[in-house]
Amino acid sequence: MKTPYDNDVVAWAKEQAALLRAGNLKEIDVLNIAEEIEDVGKSVQHELASRLAVLLAHLLKWKFQQRLRGNSWKRTIREQRRGIVRCLRSSPSLKHTLSNRAWLDGVWSEATQQAEQQTSLIFPDAWIWSFSQVMDTGFFPD
Repeated sequence: MKTPYDNDVVAWAKEQAALLRAGNLKEIDVLNIAEEIEDVGKSVQHELASRLAVLLAHLLKWKFQQRLRGNSWKRTIREQRRGIVRCLRSSPSLKHTLSNRAWLDGVWSEATQQAEQQTSLIFPDAWIWSFSQVMDTGFFPD
């Protein structure tokens, strides 16, 4: 191993990939490779949470700031829905996350914080829609 993980992760990753492809398993950095693989899963889950929080924040603004509704909010809502569908298609194992109440509550909390910062309004502490409503392409709450 030429490049230490802590010095240059990109160079390290290229070297590790080359070692794996060459079958030089004795030379690979097993612990850091395992950590990087776990991080990939975490980043996809983070993307799902981030997209869902943005979607919820925009749906909250749509519901509670009716006079400010516009095409940009509608585009954001649609794009976040499409992004969530892409996340779930590319990583179907994330679907179980959607039944994790603590995870969903954390996403709701993030969404209300975003919406409150953008509007100075106070939003409900708990989910007011089902996940299927939120993902329904025709759902724009009144």
